[in-house]
This record gives sequence, C-alpha cells and structure tokens, in this order.
Amino acid sequence: MRLLLDTHIWLWSLLEPARLTGRVARALEDEENELWLSPISVWELLILVEKGRLSLDMPVEQWTERATKAGALKEAPVTQEVALETRKVALPHRDPADRFIAATARVFKLTLVTADQHLLGLRGLATLANR
Repeated sequence: MRLLLDTHIWLWSLLEPARLTGRVARALEDEENELWLSPISVWELLILVEKGRLSLDMPVEQWTERATKAGALKEAPVTQEVALETRKVALPHRDPADRFIAATARVFKLTLVTADQHLLGLRGLATLANR
C-alpha cells in the first residue's frame, strides 16, 4: 500500500507513537508499504514550531532531515496538477494544508493516513483512519 501521512500522523509516529492505533502503527511498520510525506507537512511543522505549539530538541531543519531519513519517507511533490486538484477538494473549512494534502493523495493515488474527521469523510479520497 502507498500511504501518505497526514501531518499529525507523521508527528505522532515520531513524537507520540502511543496516539497511533494498532492498525495504523502496523501499517507504518510494514516494510511492504511505501510511506509518503508532503512538503506541506514540513511547512505545517515549521508553523507549529514558530508558534511555540511544538518544541524540538534540535533545529527544525536538522530534525526534519533526520525524521524523513529515519522513516524512509518518499517526498510527494507539490505539482501544478496537485494545485489544480485543491479546487476540487470539498471541505467545510478553507485550510490550505488539508486541501493540498488531500489533493496530493488523489493525484498520486495514495491512501491518506489521518485522524481528521473532515478528511476521513471526503469523497474520492482513499483513507486509513487512525481511530
């Protein structure tokens, strides 16, 4: 399975693994699965750190490099096709990060791993629920 990690799933897997359900934890550990991360998640991490909502034990650039290598994550590119697909993402809010992450999953045919209720109910989006 090709799994795109929502930002919170990526961060929980590294910082708070007890927040992951057994099913999600097994999926992330399964070497048969490809794990993908959007650069939008790195952008969200930067915002969390800048706002003081998350603190890391090293500079964010170094932490991100280590975190992506340790998880053998593939980078899902932000392309024109992804940007155009964001217009088709029907969410009850205008969060650009959620729109880009959902659009990325659709364009690259990835299963989004998330606990976000809004994304779990989105039409045309394959998901693996953390609940």
